[in-house]
Amino acid sequence: MDAKDKLKIPRQKMPEQNPNARAKNFMEVPLGYSPKTAQLEAQRCLHCKIPKCMEGCPVGVKIPEFLKLIVEGDFAAAARKIKETNSLPAVCGRVCPQESQCEATCILGKKKEPVAIGRLERFVADYEREKNLIKLPKKLPSNKKKVAIIGSGPSGLTVAGDLIKLGYEVTIFEALHKPGGVLIYGIPEFRLPKAIVEAEVDYLVKQGVKLELNKVIGASKSVEDLMKKDGYDAIYIGVGAGLPRFMRIEGENLSNVYSANEYLTRINLMKAYLYPQHYTPIALGRKVTVVGGGNVTMDSARCALRTGAESVTVVYRRAREQMPARAEEIHHAEEEGIFLKLLNNPVELIGDDKGAVKEMKCIRMELGEPDDSGRRRPVPIEGSEFPIKTDLVIMGIGAGANPLLTSTLPTLELNKWGYIVADENGKTSMKGVFAGGDIVTGAATVISAMGAGKRAARAIDVHVRSKK
Repeated sequence: MDAKDKLKIPRQKMPEQNPNARAKNFMEVPLGYSPKTAQLEAQRCLHCKIPKCMEGCPVGVKIPEFLKLIVEGDFAAAARKIKETNSLPAVCGRVCPQESQCEATCILGKKKEPVAIGRLERFVADYEREKNLIKLPKKLPSNKKKVAIIGSGPSGLTVAGDLIKLGYEVTIFEALHKPGGVLIYGIPEFRLPKAIVEAEVDYLVKQGVKLELNKVIGASKSVEDLMKKDGYDAIYIGVGAGLPRFMRIEGENLSNVYSANEYLTRINLMKAYLYPQHYTPIALGRKVTVVGGGNVTMDSARCALRTGAESVTVVYRRAREQMPARAEEIHHAEEEGIFLKLLNNPVELIGDDKGAVKEMKCIRMELGEPDDSGRRRPVPIEGSEFPIKTDLVIMGIGAGANPLLTSTLPTLELNKWGYIVADENGKTSMKGVFAGGDIVTGAATVISAMGAGKRAARAIDVHVRSKK
């Protein structure tokens, strides 16, 4: 098929649950491609001499090669091709912002819509798993060297997946009772099913990665203990940015006011996603208000809807085109009936006589000059305050660096926000200690954390081998 014929093939739509039905359940929204649709979509790839799509992938997936295998009908081989550089394809195929990464640099996208790389990644990963075709990759012989990974989120899992293949003994220490980090406690079931995360983690465990759950490093055991007493040759810190952030306005201490961190953790780890079979100890509001404009805000709003809210309103201080959430997330939320109240900002929360929130006072905003982010700065309009009736407020305005671990490491250099200072390869101020992901960059994407993990894994390998 020549390029002209490929240009005639439209980008294949992803079938989805009906908005009215899915707003009442936690089942996955996109339903996935069929084999026939996947092959048709993969045929759109132009197989450029210089594949720009790969330049947009933080973990270096060989995109044209796996697309070619899909066209040939060898779906399992396509999944294995991805796994040469990405240990979490079923996760990335669901939650990666492909539209701003690999698909953004797709040459086809200059004339037509780009190849649906993310949807195809999801398809082959699911096919391999559902057909029981998973094969473990080849590993180098054991080098008897030990690496400890603190945190089982996307960066930690990536480091583990890369180092286990190089012959290292790898142990992941996770503070919670379930592995996966933000993948398991922060992303709702309708976007990333728990079974998918469990299968990806199990793939690493079968390769030999050890998991130590309910282990809070810094409290139960120190980093120094891991190195001096337990004999680890290197440490990787990938604990994410999980410190809740609030606006510091009056009334945030009222009951039924949550941080998005706490709200989503209760939803995901305490089985509120199985509502009403499980009555998780969480407030179930009728008129819910979520503050923010990112993916976490959209996730919280859509979870509130699914746990029985009559109405859900998202309050965001900027305009729609400035919202950091994925366009797909915003579109899905609006389809489900969530209302966006843009260019508005809370200034006060008001409680009832029992100390529960009953009202949010907002002020209208207008866009001024661009700020450091390049976006036009929202400016309050004096005298424009107005009330919103609400009985549950969720603050989805970001998260900070939790000092639980870093406060126990006086020689570890931190920046003014409490994040770990590390170079492009994850090397920190402590010898043998590396770090990556949100604890270094602040809250970012799953795939950027994975990219940091890949770079750190290479640096750890160089560091440990140099010790010989």
